[in-house]
Amino acid sequence: MTGRTHFLLFQPLLQSKPDALVPALFISMRVRIKYHDKDLPRLKQAHEGEWFDMFAAENCQIRYGETHMINLGVSIELPDGYEAIIAPRSSTHKHFGIMCVNGIGIIDNAYKGDNDVWHFPAIGCKGFYDALGLLHAETAIIHKGDRICQMRIQRCQPEIEFDEVDFLGNADRNGLGSTGKR
Repeated sequence: MTGRTHFLLFQPLLQSKPDALVPALFISMRVRIKYHDKDLPRLKQAHEGEWFDMFAAENCQIRYGETHMINLGVSIELPDGYEAIIAPRSSTHKHFGIMCVNGIGIIDNAYKGDNDVWHFPAIGCKGFYDALGLLHAETAIIHKGDRICQMRIQRCQPEIEFDEVDFLGNADRNGLGSTGKR
């Protein structure tokens, strides 16, 4: 595909009522990607709307409690008005003993140079507590080509202006977690 990958993006459209959404539509978009390692698996989407798995472009070891920016081996030119979200896969902790340091990563479309290589900010959390409550820390081992995180491209949040008021005029919900457990 000569340095291009095909992305399908979810794009909700508003009806005449500003708070009502029409059924989901998928549009096709072409996005330029540079692979810094020719042996790295190519990004692909199994089904429309799914996130893209991303792969480690290096071998690394991350000790318990230490952080490391894992090289993902790609630079991507996001279209104007779009951003990318990078998050761990649901099995990242189980398989590798790492988590994303800050929950998710957000990459804006200004980060698009040839050497703006994407990374996954990881913290080592592999270990276990024994019957006495002692932590047995282990080292997480990541191999080049391991699927360690996922990425989604989405529209940027629109420009928002806040109108300051003294009262909102809505019923109170009684705090966080007020809807119960079930």
